[in-house]
Amino acid sequence: MGNRSYKWNREKKRAQPDREWWLMGTGFSDMSGFGAMGGLFTVFFVVVIGFVAFRMIRGVAQWQRNNDSPQLSVDARIVSKRTNVNHHHHAGDAAHHSTTTSYYVTFEVESGDRMEFHVNGQEFGMLAEGDFGKLSFQGTRYLGFMRNRRAEAY
Repeated sequence: MGNRSYKWNREKKRAQPDREWWLMGTGFSDMSGFGAMGGLFTVFFVVVIGFVAFRMIRGVAQWQRNNDSPQLSVDARIVSKRTNVNHHHHAGDAAHHSTTTSYYVTFEVESGDRMEFHVNGQEFGMLAEGDFGKLSFQGTRYLGFMRNRRAEAY
């Protein structure tokens, strides 16, 4: 708190600290001691909050685009299936970990275009590569797949 200089503010008729307003509270205004660490923490905190806010806004925007898209049903064939397994190790407990599995199915429509959708595990288990049927979707949102009884090429 020691060597701070003050300027007299004529309009407010009081002394104010001689430092920039944007440095106040960041720890960068006083570099003695642990002031710089406080500033780094502030910068890190702002970056993390900004990243979380960005991801949330992006998710809501994608949800809204899907809601605004028409629901479509097209003839399609399942060309591939894949899973993505993520292992999570929890800090502080070496023996505790968990895994999450995401399921994806790729469909090919009559035009030759391919679309991959995230599906739940039960749906993933019911679908087989090579199945033909009606794919229903809305934007990037998978709605369902109704398999044809007999396999016929389009």
